[in-house]
Amino acid sequence: MRRIMSSISMSLRNKRGMEMVQVAILVAIAVAVGIIFKGSIVDFVNRIFNALDAANF
Repeated sequence: MRRIMSSISMSLRNKRGMEMVQVAILVAIAVAVGIIFKGSIVDFVNRIFNALDAANF
């Protein structure tokens, strides 16, 4: 019985570790995309704010 509980516990720890690796990979991809498209993103945001400023809300 103790061996079964130990293997279940080990299996759960491995899954948590894999989830952390997946999260780290997704964050790294998001940062890379942000760096690659930084100029486009900044231009887009500036155009939006300029349009809002010109609308005189």
